[in-house]
Amino acid sequence: MSEAVKESGYTVVLTERRLVAEGTMAFYFDKPAQFVFTPGQFVDLTLLQPSETDAAGDTRAFSIASAPQESTLMVATRLRDTAFKRELQRMPLGSTVRMEGPFGKLVLHTDQTRLAVFLAGGIGITPFRSIVVQAAMQRSPHLMVLFYSNRRPEDAPFLDELQVLQDTNPHYRFVGTMTEPQKSSRVWQGETGYINAALLSKHLVNVEKPIYYVVGPPGMVGALRTMLKGAGIDDLDIRTEKFAGY
Repeated sequence: MSEAVKESGYTVVLTERRLVAEGTMAFYFDKPAQFVFTPGQFVDLTLLQPSETDAAGDTRAFSIASAPQESTLMVATRLRDTAFKRELQRMPLGSTVRMEGPFGKLVLHTDQTRLAVFLAGGIGITPFRSIVVQAAMQRSPHLMVLFYSNRRPEDAPFLDELQVLQDTNPHYRFVGTMTEPQKSSRVWQGETGYINAALLSKHLVNVEKPIYYVVGPPGMVGALRTMLKGAGIDDLDIRTEKFAGY
């Protein structure tokens, strides 16, 4: 078990890894009994005695993609060709890493009278998976709409799971959109194109009323913030997190 707590955090055991989309892998770790987090937060993972390293070092930040009520801790990442990610892919199951955290304030607002709208691109889905899975497990009355953009269905981590959650949580809706569905081997019957003001207006009754959460590559996050402000959304109702270098 990975119950050891050090001054620098927890020592956790890698128990499983699983491809969750083309070029994207999920890593599962034993969850220490003392570890408590809020959906949307992240942790720092540090490799212990890696066989190789690079100028970026042996520590990376990962959003927690699992929900607090799930039995293991799970993070997911694009499989870029870096020393850290090569090591994470090849280290034997049962290996340990150091975990510090949780950190971050991209958590769900407490006012359940206000709709939460999540705008995610690619691997930016990870904190939102934690939030919506936890809401389903808790039978939360909080109203949520998740807009999720990818090039193709094959590139979208957790796509099927996020769609099916609508069947178990009547307060949650999923809107997937693909920018290059013609390049997919799967039939896609959802939305196409990028997340924009027209797409939001199509699926939201009052675009200016919700609180918006935006996670994805820096360019996407910046463009969506500009779009939301142009649609009359107050800056205080836009909460963002940029995922760079994944």
